[in-house]
Parts: sequence; C-alpha cells; structure tokens
Amino acid sequence: MSDILQKKSKADSRMQEQQIDSGRSVRRKERWERLLGGSYVTRRLLLAFSFLILLTWFLHFREVRMEVLEIGTLAPRYVISQTDFDFLDEEATGTLKQEAVRDIGAIYKIDESQIRRYRHDLENSLIEHQKWRSQLPRSTFEEVYTILDRTEEALTQVRFTDERTLRKMEALEIPTSTFIHLEIPTSQSAQAYVPASFWQRAKEQMERGGEFHEESIDYLIASFQKQKWSLQEDFSLERSVRQQVQKEISDRFTHVAAGEQIVKRGEKVTARHIAMVRAMKNALAEARNLWTPLTLIGSILLSFCLVLVSIVYLRHFQKELLASLSKLTLLITILVFCLLFSKTAEYLLLYEGKNLIELVRFPLLIPLASLLICVLIGAEVAMIGSFFLIVVMSVTLAIDYIPFLLINFFAAIVTVFLARRLHKRKEVFAVYGKVWLLVIPVIVAFNLIENSLWSVNFITDLLSSFAFMVVTSLLAIGLLPLFEALFHVMTDMTLMEYMDPDHELMRRLSLEAPGTYQHCMVVSNLAETAARAIGANGLFCRVATLYHDIGKLFNPHYFTENQLGGFNIHQLLTPMESTQVIMAHVPEGEVLARKYHLPQTFIDIIREHHGTTLVYYFYRKQVDLMEGDATKVNEKAFRYPGPKPQTKESAIIMIADTIEAASRSMEEVSEEGLTAVVDQLVAEKAEDGQFDQCQLSFEDLGQVKRSIVKALMVARHLRIKYPQRS
Repeated sequence: MSDILQKKSKADSRMQEQQIDSGRSVRRKERWERLLGGSYVTRRLLLAFSFLILLTWFLHFREVRMEVLEIGTLAPRYVISQTDFDFLDEEATGTLKQEAVRDIGAIYKIDESQIRRYRHDLENSLIEHQKWRSQLPRSTFEEVYTILDRTEEALTQVRFTDERTLRKMEALEIPTSTFIHLEIPTSQSAQAYVPASFWQRAKEQMERGGEFHEESIDYLIASFQKQKWSLQEDFSLERSVRQQVQKEISDRFTHVAAGEQIVKRGEKVTARHIAMVRAMKNALAEARNLWTPLTLIGSILLSFCLVLVSIVYLRHFQKELLASLSKLTLLITILVFCLLFSKTAEYLLLYEGKNLIELVRFPLLIPLASLLICVLIGAEVAMIGSFFLIVVMSVTLAIDYIPFLLINFFAAIVTVFLARRLHKRKEVFAVYGKVWLLVIPVIVAFNLIENSLWSVNFITDLLSSFAFMVVTSLLAIGLLPLFEALFHVMTDMTLMEYMDPDHELMRRLSLEAPGTYQHCMVVSNLAETAARAIGANGLFCRVATLYHDIGKLFNPHYFTENQLGGFNIHQLLTPMESTQVIMAHVPEGEVLARKYHLPQTFIDIIREHHGTTLVYYFYRKQVDLMEGDATKVNEKAFRYPGPKPQTKESAIIMIADTIEAASRSMEEVSEEGLTAVVDQLVAEKAEDGQFDQCQLSFEDLGQVKRSIVKALMVARHLRIKYPQRS
C-alpha cells in the first residue's frame, strides 16, 4: 500500500511540475506578444509590411532586359536603339591613340660598349703618355679620372630624337633634360657626332661645382668631342613615351540616337556592338530614375496591389492559413527565399556580361517553391504561390519571359501533383527527376518552333534544365528539415520517420506495456480510416495515435490491457486514488514526450485525447461509497484536465480510442451491436461537450462512426471453426 501511495505522490509532483512548465510557457508567449506588438493582428500587419518592403525591392531594382549578343556570332535579329545614349567607342579611341603616337619618332642612344672602349683606350693613353701633365700642370690623375666618369655617365644618359618628338614630349610635360635634337639617318647602324650643345652643357655642369679645373675639362671633352659615335634605337624608352602619350588621350564617346540601328540581322557581332548594347542598357536603367519619388511610389503601389490581392484570396479561400501566424510566416519565408534564389541565378547568368542566359534559356526556378509549399503547407496553396512567383519573376527577371512562364507553369503543376504524396526525403530526387523528364517535351516544342531541334542549343537546354533540377533537389532536401524545425511543421516525411518501430518510445512500449502497445496499434488503424473518410490527415492520426498513451509507461500494470493473471491492483485503492493514477498518464505522457523531443502536435494529442471526460467507472464507485448521493462527490476530481480536442484529428483519435476499448468488452461482435455501441459512446461525448472546439460537423461524425464500425468488423471478423482431430 505504501508503494502505491509513493507512486501516487510522484504522479502528483509530476502534475505540479507540468503545471509550472505550462505557466512558464504562457508567460514566455506573453513576453513574445509584447515584444512583437502585443496582438496577432499587429504581428500580421508587421509581417505583411515586411513582405511589402521586400517585394517592392524586388520589383523596383530589376534588371533591364536586353538582346543577348556574343562576339563572333551572327546577330539573330535587328537591334534598334531604344533611347539616346553615348557609348565608349573603343575603335575611335584606339584610332586617336594611334594617330597621337605617330608624332613620336625614333629615340636613339649611344652604344654603351663603344663608350666603355673609348674611355678605356683614353685611360691607357694618358697612363702611357704623360704629355698631358705638362699641358695640365694643376691637374691630378684622380681629377682626370673623375672627369672621365662624369663624361661617360653623360654620354650613357643622353638620348637623341627629332624636333617634333621633343615638342610633343614638352607639351605632355615629359622630362627632356637628357634629350638632344638631332636629325638621324634612318639606318639602324647610324653614326654621328654629338652636337656641340651637349658638350657645352656637360662642361657647364662639371664647372658648376668648382671641383675641377677648367683646362682639365676642356682637354678631356675635346678628346670625346672629336669621336664619331654609333647610335642604337632605344625601343624601351620609345614604348614608355608612347604609352604616356596614349594615356593623355581621353576616351572617345559616340552618340547614338533613339531609333538608330545598332546591329543588322545576320551581321557578325563585334566588341563595338556589345559596347553599344551595354551602354543602351545603362542609359535605360538611368532613365528609370529609381530614386525619384514617383518611381518609388509606383513600385510600392504595384507591390501593395499584389499583397492586397493575395490577402483577399487567403481571406476567402484559405481562412485557416490566414488565421495561423506560423504558417503565414512560413509561406512568406518560402516566397522570399525563392525570389532571392531567382535573383542570385539571374546575377550569375548575367555576371560581368558573360550572358550565360543565352545558354540557360529555360531556368527552372519555380519548382523549388512548389515543392516546399506543397509539402509544408498544402497543394492548393502551392499552386497559388507558384502562380504568384511566375508572374513576379516574369515581370522582373532579365529573361525571355514567354518560354520562362510556360515551362515554369508546366513544371510547377507537375511538381505539386507529384509532391502531394511525398513520404520519404529521398523521394525529392525522384520528384524532380520526373519533373525534368516531363518538361523535355516543352523544351522540344520551343526548339521545333525555332527550327533548331538537333542543335547545340537543344543540348544546352537539356543540360541546363537538368542542372537546375539537381540544384533545386539539394536545396529542397536541405531546407525541408530546417523549415520543419523552425516553424514546427509536421510533414508526411517526418511522420513516416516516427512510425519506425525502432524508435525508443515504441520499443519501450512494446516491451514494458505490450497491451498498451497493441491497443495503440489498433486505435491508429481506426483513426487513420476515420480521418481519410472525412478528408482529414490520416497519416498524422495513425502516427500520433501510436504515442498517445506513452504516459502509461510509468505505471503500466495499473491499466487493464497490461494486467495478466486476473489480479486487478485497483482492488487495493480507493476510487479517488485509482482515478488519480489513471488520469496521471496524460501529464506523464506529456513529460515523456518533451523528454524525447516529440513534436508539439503529438503532445497536443496526448493532452486532448481524453479531453475533460469523466472517469465514469471510478466516479460511479465513489458515488456508491457515498450511498448513492452524487452531491457528496466532487465530479471535477474525476475529470481529465483537458483541454478538449482542438482539431478534427484530435477528436477522431478520442473517438477511436474510446470505441476500441469498449469493443474489447463485447462478447459477440456484430455490425448492429457495434453500431449501437458507437452511436451511444459518440453521443455521450457530444452531450458532454467534448467536440465543441474541434469543428467536427454532424456529417463528419456520421462518416467517422460508419468507417470505424466497418474497420472494426474487418478486424474482429469470425473465423471458421476447424474440427478437432480424432
């Protein structure tokens, strides 16, 4: 008895902890509401405004759609100027630069090897013949040697050119201190005497310091001046001067008027044509005046109209989605992500004028959004969201919008149709593979229209569309679990993962509470059948039901399906104690579900599958103990804490759970008997108000009852009795 009371005390403490956690979650929700504006209406307005701003940015800053040309190819059609513009005419600029450098003549220098030889011979002559000492009594050999160095250096640095080149260099402020005007023969082996002006300048520079005697300078310069020198053309210096001259030539811009022909059809495309098309594109972009108030107001108004139409549609046809802030945020997040994905693809295809859009003529951008919205929200919303993106992208992207619109329209429909029954993540690749195969006829049709089926374009169309499907598959595989976790969305793929019998809770339930495990399996089949009968989520009902009674793992032997040998432990407890132990499996199941990180939707089923129903068996026993006086019994103490079922799926699971348990007590199973029991139990639940908050109609209840009776009849059908062997 003490063991029972101890377990009861533990259950009470767990219920108190659960109430504390619930209070904390409510307080956190209130803090978030205060942070985000207080009410759901405010948050919806904030969400709509954010989407309006992002959509305005996407519509406002759109690329200008231009004819795609490639150098060296033949222009497929005429290109006419759409506006007045000036473009950088590289051909004219190049011509001006070539004309400018023609003023630069040849630049010559003295053969350095000849200078060194002559200087060496002169040194030897001065050493061998000392006559110079009598002629230069004040000079020393060190002074003579230094003057020779200065003279050699001056001859090495001096350059010779014609007068026109000198004037051009002076006009461009190119230093000419080492240049001498000299008319030189055109022969590369020309020889010439150095002009007297050079020697006069060299003499003046050496005399300026006062370190040399004048007679020494005159004597040595005279020795060099009588020498005839071999001249060599200085190609390096010529190139440098010509480059500097070309830099001073400003770029030449040519004006093109609106309506002028830029490229003729069949004309070979040149760099000049490309420059003209780019300049026209920039002129058109500037003409849009993106930052003027009127242009901004126009983009905002267009975005507002699109958002308003979307809200009106949701209000009339998707009220449940509009009422769910989480789903609404998820939808907008997917739309914005796909718009950004399309902008990224456009940037890469048009990056630095590469014009890969000529090769990727059919970018499949919409199937990503189609699959994500279909799996995470629903097929109908996926169709509308896909059409919305097709319209926006066709208007804003710099692509040929007619093929883009048609092929993405077809691909979106196929994607939604195939993704409706997506149960495993690896099936995403199969879906997009089928989409690619099914859009091939559309690609063939466009190539046939252009009379170019068996061409390079057809092959690149197939390869580029396949590449888009591969990238889209990888993005979808990565984004699905991310969005599921962020927005607490339960997809069929996640549900299939929770059906795994190797899940730790399922394994524990089968080993520690085998009766409860079998009960959950049967109820899950009934719930799925009933849900499909009224169009509810049958897979969710099946999977969530497997976990609805996990709280019984704490005290499995207190529940009749797990009691073996005929002994009932409740014989040792009072009705109140038995009730508390029985009802404890709900909060205990919630605690266990949170420990194992089960989805919130599963936790809701655990809390709601008994609603606020009365534990009638022990309540009746307590009334009997009070000699039949029900006023002496607190009925609320014998009711589950709730809440009542909030969704159709939760109500279906409550009905299936109740009927399955009741059907086990029937000695003879017949359709009439089952129908009577089902009608009675459902009527009691309805009279008790358990279905008041789940939007389950009377018509739905009728279909649920009929489907459950039919399923039970199939599950409990009688088999023929085989005769015993003699």
